[in-house]
Amino acid sequence: MVLRLNIDCYGCFRKLRRTLLNMKEIETHLIEKQQCKVSVCGRLRPSDVAIKIRKKMNRRVEILEINEVEDEQTEQNQITSQ
Repeated sequence: MVLRLNIDCYGCFRKLRRTLLNMKEIETHLIEKQQCKVSVCGRLRPSDVAIKIRKKMNRRVEILEINEVEDEQTEQNQITSQ
């Protein structure tokens, strides 16, 4: 999932990073400060993550892109084919 969030200063960057690290459902994240984008991977509901970030940061969060990966189906298909 890719989010757009205004990151003005290093303090905002640190606060966002701490918020993302405290979320258990997020596996990896990438913060692009210059482009004001945050990429997040994991087992999550996009709306819940956006709401949590919005409440912590007190800034507008915009969801740009959501990519769903179905790892469970591919793993099950590989197990049944063997």
